[in-house]
Amino acid sequence: MHFSRWTAALSCAFTLFAETLPVPRGLDTYVPVPASNPLRRESVEVGRALFFYRGLSSDGSLSCASCHLPERSFTDGRSTAIGVRGRKGPRRTPPILNRAWGKAFFWDGRAATLEEQVLQPIMNPLEMDLLLRDIVPRVNGDADLRAKMTQVFGRNPEVQDVANALASYVRSILSGDSPYDAYLAGDRNALTQEQRLGLALFRGKANCVACHPGTNLTDEQFHNTGVGFREGGWMDTGRIAVSGLEKDRGSFKTPGLRQVAATAPYMHNGSLPALEDVIEYYDKGGHPNSFLDPEIQELHLTAGEKRALAAFLRSLSGKVSEGWPGSH
Repeated sequence: MHFSRWTAALSCAFTLFAETLPVPRGLDTYVPVPASNPLRRESVEVGRALFFYRGLSSDGSLSCASCHLPERSFTDGRSTAIGVRGRKGPRRTPPILNRAWGKAFFWDGRAATLEEQVLQPIMNPLEMDLLLRDIVPRVNGDADLRAKMTQVFGRNPEVQDVANALASYVRSILSGDSPYDAYLAGDRNALTQEQRLGLALFRGKANCVACHPGTNLTDEQFHNTGVGFREGGWMDTGRIAVSGLEKDRGSFKTPGLRQVAATAPYMHNGSLPALEDVIEYYDKGGHPNSFLDPEIQELHLTAGEKRALAAFLRSLSGKVSEGWPGSH
């Protein structure tokens, strides 16, 4: 009897371990998940189906994956997002890699959780333009999707179930196992000599690490780098519209740098087409304005240092995974 209980407990523990989402090298092995929305294979799978479902746009032309293309590291390559009927948004589609560790969402941080974030593009008139009240009827309009939702959540689909499933899928979108990660793990040959110089610059003279620390290379904070300020005026005032605080004027969320070489163009408005342009921008100290972050200073990098920094940034591209392994 004791042996049977022990083997049953071991089997249960093994099943639990087997159902843990694998995390690539270089990331925190603990994936933060709210108690109200545990990360389960079935919720990730149905979330993936919703992510690719064009029925969540008003005219049936777009899905979440239309702007977050897996083959482009979940960006779209555009300077600003394009929604239904060709409607142009004011900002670039933000990267959604490793957002399980996110602290705030959107360029201005107007959503505090992924569960809150995932519904907003669906309802945004410049993006998918679907009314909140129409989300569940659209899900129910697809018999297979409705059946999956009912099976996963044990009831007829509700808006919160859609949000939970989409958030679960987004948490499964991971990037790691890059040459940079191999180098940190002890492989001294994983980075070239030029890339190692770039890493030293990233941490030192260029001071990139001031805003891009940690495993995801972002402080999850908001900074004014001057991008929203042009010719003496504000083109985009950023986070102040959310916080109401004057100190946040012109501030935007620090993006993570995973896969950065594959996610051009750059900045919240896609105004810088290449990594070299970003480096030049920061080397010159950004666009001066009354609220410029004090960390933004002229860097006086040499041409060789700029090349080394760009080479290092390219070493941050590794493997991108999405969904539950083996489920699609």
